[in-house]
Amino acid sequence: MSEEHRETGTGWPEPAEPARPSGPAGEPDPRPDAPDPDELSPLTPAEREADAPPAEESAGEEPSGSAAPVSRRLTSAGAMIAVLLALLGFTLVVQLKTTSTDSSLTATREEDLVRISSDLDSRERRLRQDIAALEDSQRQLRSGEQGRQAALDEATRRADELGILAGTLPAVGPGLSVRFVGGGKAIAATRILDAVQELRGAGAEAMQIAGSDGAAVRVIASTYFVDAQGGGLMVDGRRLTGPYTILVIGDSATMRTALNIPGGVVASVADDGGNVIVEDREAVEVSQLHAPIKLEHARPVS
Repeated sequence: MSEEHRETGTGWPEPAEPARPSGPAGEPDPRPDAPDPDELSPLTPAEREADAPPAEESAGEEPSGSAAPVSRRLTSAGAMIAVLLALLGFTLVVQLKTTSTDSSLTATREEDLVRISSDLDSRERRLRQDIAALEDSQRQLRSGEQGRQAALDEATRRADELGILAGTLPAVGPGLSVRFVGGGKAIAATRILDAVQELRGAGAEAMQIAGSDGAAVRVIASTYFVDAQGGGLMVDGRRLTGPYTILVIGDSATMRTALNIPGGVVASVADDGGNVIVEDREAVEVSQLHAPIKLEHARPVS
């Protein structure tokens, strides 16, 4: 028995391991049936795993701790994108709600739209008449010999108009009688003020308000309305008790339309349990006068 054989304890020698074929260093065996080089390694699998370097270090990769910043960066970017998408969605929802909301005129009934259109037409006609009157006055003032008399007449007419507006002169003309009757709730001063504002906007030229006892107050630009303690109204410092009646001179159709618009004076008083009675009159007399304001500093220019 040669030196390459050693006893196995069974009487037969253990065959020697095949020798690795000689060849250039680092090149695999070119034979097709050659065993895997790892199978020819004298080390056992456990020893090979123990001697092998860590996978991260052998592959030249970074330690596992470097994955945490990348994950955090991805998470921050995702959160920012989610916030931007949420803001975009909120903006779209608000825009849709805004565009889909019906305006007051869109939800108004056809007959109410007709009344509003008629009111606007009446205002346009009145303004055109005022423009025509002013242009005629301008031509008369520039007409030479008749200029002085025309200027005097124009000044007198203007003084009368200002006297009516200031409440220092009585007035008569076609208009309305507007009566406010309270129900379970007294008529508030804000309702009367709203009525006065609506009437002024519809072209009212003169008006006065009276209480149940007949006491009346001329309504001018500086008139105020306040709820009185114990009931009633304080109008320019004078106490009035309901029901209240407003006499107003102007275009009755236009003023009636202004009072009856949806959500206007008539509707508001009805919501409070009261009632507004509007009557047309061919001749309304506004006779209550307002004391002239005493000027302290102003004087006319000569």
